Amino acid sequence: MANLGFPGLALGIGILVAAGLLQSGVLAPDADYALPLLTLLIVNEFGFFVTAIGAGIGINAMLNRGVRPPVLLLTLGCAVLAAGFLYLGIRLWPGMT
Repeated sequence: MANLGFPGLALGIGILVAAGLLQSGVLAPDADYALPLLTLLIVNEFGFFVTAIGAGIGINAMLNRGVRPPVLLLTLGCAVLAAGFLYLGIRLWPGMT
């Protein structure tokens, strides 16, 4: 079994952060959030950095040790979540919608 390390942990944390953000109403069209905007931005930024670092570590592992399917899937998952957090952060920023 492959050692999935930080990319697996980053993907799990990213999914939990994304679920928490979605539960707080960040995609609501009326901007009626369950948490203060600054809190949402900080949590979103944390999710972005964790998943972006997870994707970077996964890419580095694939370059050094070759492409293995579990690491590839975790890296892609982290990259997709990082892109989603980036989009959400831009969308949350006041005046950017």
